Amino acid sequence: MYSARDQVENAEWLDEIEAIAERLDLDPAVRSRASDLFLSNVPDTDRSKRAVMATSLYVAGLVEGHRRSQSVIADAADVSRLTIQQRWKDILEGEGLDAPGW
Repeated sequence: MYSARDQVENAEWLDEIEAIAERLDLDPAVRSRASDLFLSNVPDTDRSKRAVMATSLYVAGLVEGHRRSQSVIADAADVSRLTIQQRWKDILEGEGLDAPGW
């Protein structure tokens, strides 16, 4: 879980999640879930925050049924597809959810 302080300290990242979600026409439920996932998994270093932000958007889309490809999310978030590919299962399973079996 995260605190209100986490929200304040990461406001710029939450704004970026919202901006990317808007560009990709993602549902409000995806936007909310992505923000929650990001705040629940926010790393200590700024360097890793972009990767967690992008991965949170991808996982939120999976969970909420409004999926976008890893490549589309990666391009919109300015990370490599490999960045999302290496992290998404950990975040999904960290939320107590099973990864799809495709």
